[in-house]
Amino acid sequence: MKKLFFLLFISISANAQTFRVNIDASLNEPAQDGRLLLLLSKTNKAEPRFQISDAANTQLIFGMDVEGWKPGTTQLMDVQAIGYPIERLKDVPTGDYYVQVLLHKYETFHLKTGQIVKLPMDRGEGQHWNIAPGNIYSAPIKIHFDPAAANEIALTISKIIPPIKQPEDTKYIKHIRIQSKLLTEFWGRPMYLSANILLPAGFDEHKDVKYPLAIFQDHFNPDFGGFSTTKPDTASMKPDTSARFHITGYNKIVAQEAYDFYKQWTGPGFPRVLAVELNHANPYYDDSYAVNSANLGPYGDAITYELIPEIEKQFRGIGKGWARFMYGGSTGGWEALAVQVFYPNEYNGSYAACPDPVDFHHYTTIDIYNDKNAYYPESDFKKTPRPGERNYLGHVLATIKEMNQHELAEGSRTRSGEQFDIWEAVFSPMDADGYPKRIFDKYTGAIDTSVAHYWRDNFDLTHIIKRDWPKIGGSLKGKIHIYVGDMDTYYLNDAVYTAEEMLKKLDNPNCNCVIDYGDRAEHCWNGDHTQPNYISRLRYHQMFIKKWAEEVKIRAPKGVDLKSWRY
Repeated sequence: MKKLFFLLFISISANAQTFRVNIDASLNEPAQDGRLLLLLSKTNKAEPRFQISDAANTQLIFGMDVEGWKPGTTQLMDVQAIGYPIERLKDVPTGDYYVQVLLHKYETFHLKTGQIVKLPMDRGEGQHWNIAPGNIYSAPIKIHFDPAAANEIALTISKIIPPIKQPEDTKYIKHIRIQSKLLTEFWGRPMYLSANILLPAGFDEHKDVKYPLAIFQDHFNPDFGGFSTTKPDTASMKPDTSARFHITGYNKIVAQEAYDFYKQWTGPGFPRVLAVELNHANPYYDDSYAVNSANLGPYGDAITYELIPEIEKQFRGIGKGWARFMYGGSTGGWEALAVQVFYPNEYNGSYAACPDPVDFHHYTTIDIYNDKNAYYPESDFKKTPRPGERNYLGHVLATIKEMNQHELAEGSRTRSGEQFDIWEAVFSPMDADGYPKRIFDKYTGAIDTSVAHYWRDNFDLTHIIKRDWPKIGGSLKGKIHIYVGDMDTYYLNDAVYTAEEMLKKLDNPNCNCVIDYGDRAEHCWNGDHTQPNYISRLRYHQMFIKKWAEEVKIRAPKGVDLKSWRY
């Protein structure tokens, strides 16, 4: 593979810290667009590019946009570059650091709307700038950083992130990838959807059987996870430590659960279905939220009317709405509910665990309709930061402002590939420049009420269900299930509370919905009161496939085949 060599010259003046980046003209590379990221770390236990997070141990990142960057010219990374968690380079304390630079490359899209935008196309990694194939970066070197010193430090970028090897088909796990006509038309270039498919035991032997679809909504997964035909040698595995769950040897638990799932999947009594993981990474995120969006295009229609019928065609799916259901957690939980609401007759059950905000009165800890500022409650004198992340005891781990400053450093114009930016990309109207219209000013936190109204009418699921119940209620009765821990890490339970109040009041028909809460359970709780969260979160397939297989007996049309796929 051809190596790329970039030279980064860092000029440090007595007045301010500046970084001047020069591309070696001998590369003969075309002009580059992208986000230039400078990373500083106090430790080299991992490369600085792997040490940026919302956690307390995050290291430093600074970013700036570059457009048409030609070899032989330079880019100046100065005090105007936005940083996280320290906002400006001039405020970085004197000390020893490991420094690294990375260029996150953008592609130019000519949208169906007529706008031209520059975005990072997913390249099989699930929208992570630090591992995206084709991005270029330098090896970390140690420097002494002193704002009062005037010296230059040269870095050579000589590394390129290689392509990611695609998983191979096995007896049980298959992969499908299609070009979407709808998305290709919207984005102005070929766009693809893919899925990982877990075939039921006996699929090859029972050639006349057609199967229901158990559709698992999740983040990007290159392969079907949590399933292994090999019994793990847990005795010889070196135990890891899970900071999230405060246990040692979680890797052993995960490995054993994957094998146990295989035994259940192929054992007697387990419903024979096609378990499907959908992949719809896009230029804004590793997931489209599976709905039609002004900024992402018609992903909802593309998944429902292009990808899923193709899966059913290739793998003998029943091909009817009554024989499909959605389940998932977090992003996947929101999608499971949203898809059921927007396509009420195409799916026959929604099992939404720890869903992203289903009521925007509780957009995590922000009320976008009544609050004036996303970062601070209104006050004459106080400036109390809104919390954005907590642990199961309620201790705050990050604020809304900190999380958005992190995103602003990684990308302008909603291009960070992080959580608040994808919500904005999915839910907002398109602005005049072709990028999503801000729900709130990323720097000050000021909320745009006109955008909030657009969110309400198009993506506030609680509002939409109540508004449209006379039309869709008959198709949704008994299909809605929501599960969330009452100490959800991102305060997602607050929105479920208001959704529950609304759902209980629905009539003609009654909703017959299921809403359940886990005591002191944090993110990803899925309704299992018998197991700790670190176990139940590994059993989505086992739990919801069995649950749906029983409920479908009540909700399926009369006369349909409910027996042949239960061998």
